[in-house]
Amino acid sequence: QVQLVESGGGLVQAGGSLRLSCAASGRTFSAYAMGWFRQVPGKEREFVAAIKWSYVSTVYAGYADSVKGRFTISRAYAQNTVYLQMNSLKPEDTAVYYCAAGPRAGDSVGLYDHWGQGTQVTVSS
Repeated sequence: QVQLVESGGGLVQAGGSLRLSCAASGRTFSAYAMGWFRQVPGKEREFVAAIKWSYVSTVYAGYADSVKGRFTISRAYAQNTVYLQMNSLKPEDTAVYYCAAGPRAGDSVGLYDHWGQGTQVTVSS
Protein backbone atom coordinates (compact mmCIF):
# COMPACT_ATOMS: atom_id res chain seq x y z
CA GLN A 1 0.00 0.00 0.00
CA VAL A 2 0.99 3.58 -0.64
CA GLN A 3 0.01 6.30 1.81
CA LEU A 4 -0.23 9.90 0.62
CA VAL A 5 -0.42 12.95 2.85
CA GLU A 6 -1.06 16.42 1.41
CA SER A 7 -0.20 19.69 3.08
CA GLY A 8 0.21 23.35 2.23
CA GLY A 9 -3.35 24.41 1.50
CA GLY A 10 -4.85 27.56 2.90
CA LEU A 11 -6.39 30.94 2.17
CA VAL A 12 -4.66 33.32 -0.23
CA GLN A 13 -5.61 36.45 -2.13
CA ALA A 14 -5.96 36.43 -5.90
CA GLY A 15 -2.55 36.79 -7.53
CA GLY A 16 -0.83 35.08 -4.63
CA SER A 17 1.03 31.76 -4.41
CA LEU A 18 0.86 28.51 -2.50
CA ARG A 19 2.94 25.36 -2.58
CA LEU A 20 1.24 22.04 -1.95
CA SER A 21 3.21 19.00 -0.82
CA CYS A 22 2.36 15.33 -1.09
CA ALA A 23 4.48 12.94 0.95
CA ALA A 24 4.38 9.30 -0.11
CA SER A 25 5.20 6.37 2.13
CA GLY A 26 4.78 2.62 2.05
CA ARG A 27 5.37 0.62 -1.11
CA THR A 28 6.82 3.34 -3.28
CA PHE A 29 8.76 2.31 -6.35
CA SER A 30 11.54 3.86 -8.35
CA ALA A 31 9.32 4.21 -11.43
CA TYR A 32 5.92 5.67 -10.64
CA ALA A 33 3.57 8.52 -11.37
CA MET A 34 1.74 11.05 -9.27
CA GLY A 35 -0.90 13.57 -10.04
CA TRP A 36 -2.81 16.46 -8.56
CA PHE A 37 -6.54 16.78 -8.97
CA ARG A 38 -9.05 19.22 -7.54
CA GLN A 39 -12.73 19.15 -6.76
CA VAL A 40 -15.42 21.63 -5.83
CA PRO A 41 -18.78 20.61 -4.34
CA GLY A 42 -21.19 19.31 -6.94
CA LYS A 43 -18.56 18.85 -9.62
CA GLU A 44 -16.38 15.97 -10.75
CA ARG A 45 -12.77 15.69 -9.72
CA GLU A 46 -10.65 17.64 -12.21
CA PHE A 47 -7.11 16.97 -13.41
CA VAL A 48 -4.53 19.62 -12.55
CA ALA A 49 -1.05 18.20 -13.16
CA ALA A 50 0.87 14.93 -13.30
CA ILE A 51 4.45 13.78 -13.19
CA LYS A 52 6.17 10.47 -13.92
CA TRP A 53 9.73 9.57 -13.14
CA SER A 54 12.25 6.79 -13.45
CA TYR A 55 14.66 6.76 -10.54
CA VAL A 56 15.93 10.36 -10.32
CA SER A 57 14.81 11.46 -13.79
CA THR A 58 11.48 13.04 -14.66
CA VAL A 59 10.14 11.43 -17.82
CA TYR A 60 6.82 13.26 -18.05
CA ALA A 61 5.14 16.37 -16.66
CA GLY A 62 1.72 17.49 -17.86
CA TYR A 63 -0.81 20.18 -16.96
CA ALA A 64 -4.41 21.09 -17.48
CA ASP A 65 -4.84 24.02 -19.86
CA SER A 66 -6.38 26.08 -17.08
CA VAL A 67 -3.18 26.01 -15.01
CA LYS A 68 -0.44 25.94 -17.66
CA GLY A 69 2.12 28.65 -17.10
CA ARG A 70 0.93 29.23 -13.50
CA PHE A 71 1.40 25.86 -11.77
CA THR A 72 4.52 23.70 -11.65
CA ILE A 73 4.71 20.08 -10.52
CA SER A 74 8.00 18.71 -9.25
CA ARG A 75 9.40 15.89 -7.18
CA ALA A 76 12.02 15.58 -4.45
CA TYR A 77 13.38 12.09 -5.10
CA ALA A 78 15.07 11.51 -1.76
CA GLN A 79 12.04 12.67 0.23
CA ASN A 80 9.45 10.80 -1.85
CA THR A 81 7.54 14.07 -2.03
CA VAL A 82 5.76 15.74 -4.92
CA TYR A 83 5.09 19.46 -4.94
CA LEU A 84 2.61 21.67 -6.73
CA GLN A 85 3.79 25.27 -6.90
CA MET A 86 0.77 27.45 -7.64
CA ASN A 87 1.37 31.04 -8.74
CA SER A 88 -0.96 33.79 -9.95
CA LEU A 89 -3.85 32.12 -8.19
CA LYS A 90 -7.39 32.96 -9.23
CA PRO A 91 -10.68 32.60 -7.34
CA GLU A 92 -11.63 29.80 -9.74
CA ASP A 93 -8.68 27.78 -8.42
CA THR A 94 -10.57 27.40 -5.13
CA ALA A 95 -11.09 23.68 -4.49
CA VAL A 96 -10.00 20.71 -2.44
CA TYR A 97 -6.75 19.51 -3.96
CA TYR A 98 -5.98 15.79 -3.96
CA CYS A 99 -2.72 13.99 -4.52
CA ALA A 100 -2.83 10.63 -6.30
CA ALA A 101 -0.33 7.89 -7.18
CA GLY A 102 -0.36 5.14 -9.80
CA PRO A 103 1.72 3.31 -12.36
CA ARG A 104 0.96 5.71 -15.24
CA ALA A 105 0.68 9.48 -15.47
CA GLY A 106 -2.24 11.12 -17.17
CA ASP A 107 -5.36 13.22 -16.77
CA SER A 108 -7.79 10.46 -15.88
CA VAL A 109 -8.87 9.71 -12.31
CA GLY A 110 -8.94 6.00 -13.19
CA LEU A 111 -5.18 5.86 -13.79
CA TYR A 112 -4.45 6.33 -10.09
CA ASP A 113 -4.67 3.65 -7.42
CA HIS A 114 -3.99 5.67 -4.29
CA TRP A 115 -5.34 9.00 -3.06
CA GLY A 116 -4.62 11.41 -0.27
CA GLN A 117 -7.22 12.98 1.99
CA GLY A 118 -7.17 16.36 0.26
CA THR A 119 -6.20 19.87 1.27
CA GLN A 120 -8.39 22.96 0.90
CA VAL A 121 -7.20 25.87 -1.22
CA THR A 122 -9.27 29.05 -1.07
CA VAL A 123 -8.46 32.05 -3.25
CA SER A 124 -10.24 35.26 -2.34
CA SER A 125 -10.95 38.01 -4.85
